[in-house]
Amino acid sequence: MSELDQGERAFSSFRVLSGAHGEDHHSERDQLFRNMAQLFSYVSDRCDDEQVAQYDEVLCQLAALVEVEARVHVAKLLAPLDRAPGTVVVRLANDDIEVAKPLLEFSNVLSDDDLIDIVSHQSEEHRVAIAGRSTVTDRVGEAIVEHGERASVVRLVRNVGAELDKTTLEKLVERAVRDVEIAADLRNRHDIDWKSLRGEIDSVANKVLESLGEVDRSRTLDPVAAGKVNAVVYNRMRNRAGFSANEWKVAYNQVKALSDRKQLDDRALARFARFGYGHHAAAALTVMLSVAPEVFVKWLASQDYVAITVALRAAGLSTDLFEAVVATLPWRDLPSEADKTMIASRFAALDTEEALGIFELWRAHAFRKRAVSEDRAQSVA
Repeated sequence: MSELDQGERAFSSFRVLSGAHGEDHHSERDQLFRNMAQLFSYVSDRCDDEQVAQYDEVLCQLAALVEVEARVHVAKLLAPLDRAPGTVVVRLANDDIEVAKPLLEFSNVLSDDDLIDIVSHQSEEHRVAIAGRSTVTDRVGEAIVEHGERASVVRLVRNVGAELDKTTLEKLVERAVRDVEIAADLRNRHDIDWKSLRGEIDSVANKVLESLGEVDRSRTLDPVAAGKVNAVVYNRMRNRAGFSANEWKVAYNQVKALSDRKQLDDRALARFARFGYGHHAAAALTVMLSVAPEVFVKWLASQDYVAITVALRAAGLSTDLFEAVVATLPWRDLPSEADKTMIASRFAALDTEEALGIFELWRAHAFRKRAVSEDRAQSVA
């Protein structure tokens, strides 16, 4: 019996147990919850969207019926997965800290928006876990500084994987005047170009910086390190260096999780564009358009402005959202001003219905080519 067949049997078992009561059934639900999560961890890379949705629905319902020990076990199973059911992951990440901790520290399925929401509404222990992630983006870091207590802020400052932008550093400097430990940890961040920062932060923060003794004036700054930091600290723009396979993988799985929760729409796309999440915007369009990921990546790599323009017009994007998304996408090379003008004029001249016709013709042609390729491969085999 295949693992997916075992999953079908588990779904049937759940339907029997979901309406049952009593200690025996409670124990059986706990075991079923653990087993289903274990099974999903084995087959997650082979599940299609419908199968993931089934696991998501059942795991969510079981999560409300089982003891905390079972939820802890399942959270640990889901935390390292690249693709995990989006709704249950978010539910468990908002659970008691012993349940949430492995997901908050390690899960790449949780997006920045998910983490910011947890920072804003959950406990300090939740914030401490998030502050220790291998990568903490500037938006998440700013939320921790805004809502966090001393423990989470200290852990954030000590985390070399935390991006501290100008606004976050201003807030940290103000807090440091009241906390010697934060002040010392800030001084020990060798990746911060304090000299450049003095010209960027506001006058109030500058006065506080002076009161802290600034930095060790005798310390020389590595210009290479300073250049790297400037890209993060001073109005850092994402994706300016082009496409990243690793960022794409993370973004695609986060977008799929957002789709699991029925929250992938134009508002989500606009949010990605607003905050410069280019890989997320590209992944969102891939899912919304039902295009194979490798196809969209090829468009970006080949600077195929025509294909992107037709696809986005077919998706029904407004002119403003289209321009924002195009400017954010992780192209191989940044579009020139002439390119942007040409793209905008083509988009304006293209009718939505016409774009849909072109896009559907292309999709049908692509499917035929894929079918022929598969038939040839099978005949060779």
